[in-house]
Amino acid sequence: MYAIVNIAGIQTKVMPDEVLEIAHLSGEPGAKLKFDQVLLVGDGDKIAVGRPTVKGASVSAEIIEHLRGEKIRIFKFKRRRDYRRRRGYRSELTRIRVTAISG
Repeated sequence: MYAIVNIAGIQTKVMPDEVLEIAHLSGEPGAKLKFDQVLLVGDGDKIAVGRPTVKGASVSAEIIEHLRGEKIRIFKFKRRRDYRRRRGYRSELTRIRVTAISG
């Protein structure tokens, strides 16, 4: 069984007992989450497509931890102009475990 869910504005394919890293969500590790914006549910040969969401379907998940992603480096320069800028950032992420898909 699998589902496509809208999590923080991003469509994500999830399966039971799968561990995902998604954009930062508020909540303490161990907290339970429920996502109601399920766009598609597939179970073998049966597929339920929502318009825009599948009625009565939801995905339950649990927060494992909060972490930071890999550092992304941004370097800008213009040749022969003595212009160089270096910047970087790390995304705030949340690791979750999908516990159940209902619907």
